[in-house]
Amino acid sequence: MPLLAYKERHILSPQQLRKLTEHKYSCFSASLLDPLLQPWWNWLVAQTPLWLAPNLITIVGLILNIVTTLILICYSPNGIDPPPRWTCFLCALGLFVYQSLDSIDGKQARRTNTSSPLGELFDHGCDSISTIFVALSACISCQLGHYPNWLFFQCFCAIALFYCAHWQTYVSGTMRFGRIDVTEAQFSIIAIHLVSAALGPEVWLTKMPYLECETRYLPFYIASGVDLSLALRYAKSILNEGCGKNGSSVAGTSVLSPSIPLTLVVLPALMIAQKSPDNIFTEHASVFILAFGMVAAKITNKLVIAHMTKAEMEYLDWSLLGPGLLFLNQYFNCIVPEIWLLWFTLAWSTQDLLRYCAQVCLEICHHLRIELFRIPYSPKVSNTISVGSQSNFGADKNGGTSHRKSKSKAH
Repeated sequence: MPLLAYKERHILSPQQLRKLTEHKYSCFSASLLDPLLQPWWNWLVAQTPLWLAPNLITIVGLILNIVTTLILICYSPNGIDPPPRWTCFLCALGLFVYQSLDSIDGKQARRTNTSSPLGELFDHGCDSISTIFVALSACISCQLGHYPNWLFFQCFCAIALFYCAHWQTYVSGTMRFGRIDVTEAQFSIIAIHLVSAALGPEVWLTKMPYLECETRYLPFYIASGVDLSLALRYAKSILNEGCGKNGSSVAGTSVLSPSIPLTLVVLPALMIAQKSPDNIFTEHASVFILAFGMVAAKITNKLVIAHMTKAEMEYLDWSLLGPGLLFLNQYFNCIVPEIWLLWFTLAWSTQDLLRYCAQVCLEICHHLRIELFRIPYSPKVSNTISVGSQSNFGADKNGGTSHRKSKSKAH
């Protein structure tokens, strides 16, 4: 929709709601860790009360993840000051809780026979927000603020790759997880936090034996290699696996069309960070990442909805107002202090994301006659909790035919 035609009500058209009702989640996972973690997830969901709604499980995990990361950010907002060890441990704990809860919400949905397309959308929405905080917390734990370019690269790589995962889903109709993917990345970041908690964040400043570089570079060199591998895999899927007419997307649109919203977020962020006379990114790294991360989360949610409703991806959005003002302010020699506009961007993009997600959830709940955080009847227990095949591992973890795990769910 055009930028000036933003509407708070009726975000989803009747046709989109009908398509959403018909949507079937398709996922494949070859993850190394997921099969090993199934016994833990199955035990955990067995301890979960039957009255606990799957979406409530997801949101509780997300809130814990956000709170623990914000505590870490408070002690090291620029990623330079070493945070207390206990804050790193809290981040590790918060991420582990989120990962575990995100992995059982789909199981809980199937267990209580409360699966619906809303679960997939809600899970993806929570993941889009969690990605920002997880990436930023890892960089702060390693004190990567000493190298702003690396900090920018790692955080925006995480944001862009999460978007690309849903881009390839929009094109191919199936979400795919490789042998090293989301679960492996989450546990790697948990390990980084635990090392910082046990040995102190300063350990990442020490030189590695026989190598002329600091220890902090080791995880990020590895991460960069994984990022490149994922990017190539997504690019191959996007260019060659279009499931629509003549190799188009699920909506029959160009497979390259989702690149426009992503470019409108990443490119202005890079230009603003590099050209800022006040070094706004270096001095306020956490606020910068969170502000642009919320904008990216909004467009990712719109991409997920476009996929689930087989609709055309919208290019412009009101969340781009903040980045646009920052860009124009620099063009006119910063007539307004940049930090003011940066905080405005964070506040605006956050409220815009929350209002959008809330309105979409309300419309879907009304259409499907369900409730978001409550099971309005006594659930009947399903006999099947665990999964048996590799493809079902993906469903549990990422969305299943109903709810699913955090990487993409649907209940």
